[in-house]
Amino acid sequence: MSRFDWLSGFLAELHEEHILVRRGSRHELAPAHLLEIDAEEWGRCGRLAALAEYRWGGLWADPLEEGFELFCLLEHQGDYLVLQSRIEEEPPRIDSLAPWFPVAARAERHCRDLLGIEFHDHPDGRRWTRHQGWAEDEAPLRSDFSAHRLPKETPVPADGGYPFEPVQGEGVYEIPVGPVHAGIIEPGHFRFQAVGEQILSMEERLGYVHKGIEKAAVGRDAEGLVRLAARVSGDTTVAHAWAACQALERATGQQPPPRAHQLRGLLCERERVANHLGDIGAICNDVGFAFALAHCSRLRERWQRRSDELFGHRLLMDTLLPGGVAVDIGAEEIHLLHHDHAVLRRELEPFFDLLLDQPSLEDRLLGTGVLLPATARALGCTGHVGKASGQPFDLRSAQPYPPYDRLPMETPLLQAGDVLARVQVRMRELLDSLAWMDTLLDGLEPGEIRREFRTRGPARGLGAVEGWRGEVLVYLRLDAGGRVARYFPRDPSWHHWPALEQIVLGNIVPDFPVCNKSVNASYSGHDL
Repeated sequence: MSRFDWLSGFLAELHEEHILVRRGSRHELAPAHLLEIDAEEWGRCGRLAALAEYRWGGLWADPLEEGFELFCLLEHQGDYLVLQSRIEEEPPRIDSLAPWFPVAARAERHCRDLLGIEFHDHPDGRRWTRHQGWAEDEAPLRSDFSAHRLPKETPVPADGGYPFEPVQGEGVYEIPVGPVHAGIIEPGHFRFQAVGEQILSMEERLGYVHKGIEKAAVGRDAEGLVRLAARVSGDTTVAHAWAACQALERATGQQPPPRAHQLRGLLCERERVANHLGDIGAICNDVGFAFALAHCSRLRERWQRRSDELFGHRLLMDTLLPGGVAVDIGAEEIHLLHHDHAVLRRELEPFFDLLLDQPSLEDRLLGTGVLLPATARALGCTGHVGKASGQPFDLRSAQPYPPYDRLPMETPLLQAGDVLARVQVRMRELLDSLAWMDTLLDGLEPGEIRREFRTRGPARGLGAVEGWRGEVLVYLRLDAGGRVARYFPRDPSWHHWPALEQIVLGNIVPDFPVCNKSVNASYSGHDL
């Protein structure tokens, strides 16, 4: 049976329903299959995709001189399908996919707030991204919008009184948390409805760190875009920069040299190790096991100091460039990295055994914050959140790109879906990354680390990288001069935040911090 039989079946169904306008060539938005759908059939196509159990992966719109192009990315059996429709009416309207893919609701609200596109039959009419900064009837991502046209002495008032969904019943009370928190973390508001200590519902209000990333990208050259991408979410700087580089390189038909591919993989796995170390310690600390936080913080600090020493930045910021990487390593640095991996492995293996043999720790993590596999699937969760709930998708194995195409990566998979499972996935990924990096360093190819990169517009490309949180996606369009006309990065947190609302249900309020940390979704990566 062909790997792409699923696509043939779906195409046949679209033809039968008279929905398909055009099937794009494989190179148009590689590595995805591109299907152009009549705008009037957008919702019906979404229903068919949902019935066929496609995973919803993202939605974005691209404003043109006249009208919009709307895109939706779907995944099935490890392959990508991008649906595309053109909206020419004004005001722009199209059917909502949220009735079929509930996780699409916030992306559609974001699209409405920034581009003014209305979605028929959308289940939630509340503003999502707009807190302040532009008038309610304006769309800041449209080409005719200028952030400097208003006098500074006439500020646009902030939104107020966000209408959270109420829960009625005897003994039900509300707990507002945030957006300012006790720790040094980004802002987000959580509204709990509880009886006693049990959480009946929890609703999020995000967007407080909306930075205008999509607008700031317009007009940039390739290097400027990658610098911006590295700052979408500071703890995922490598993965976001890599996805932007991929989109640029696919759009222009250029490839970095083999050594650059390998160094990108090394940097991305170093980013994974650093974040998993931090999360394991923080999760344990949230239930009172402070020793784990102290130990993991020490290990992570040593790891990040080495990153600063060898690659110029603790968080590996600006180490990737279009066409390659900015930093190389020699034999001495390779020896140091091998040594670091061996030392970290020796410290982690008995430490992980200790964590898994602590009854008091198990009592707080086992069975807490369960995300059922069916829910994880419906919400399109990837990374440690998805893998802990039976979702095997990992770009490094499902659609292996260099250097993973020549050096496969194991994918841990659990079914329990609780906080403990999310910790165990991190543990396994951490050790797997150390072994993978050792193998990569042993076979590091000689040669240049960057090729000259030139943009050739107009063009568009799709980037897809397995970051430490999961699947990072980038859509990019270049104008005739080779500068950025549209940039949309989709962090896995777009899927993980709705998952957190499901994870906490039925748990006690004091377990919210550990549930939240076990997911560790990015505010900045979501708010854009």
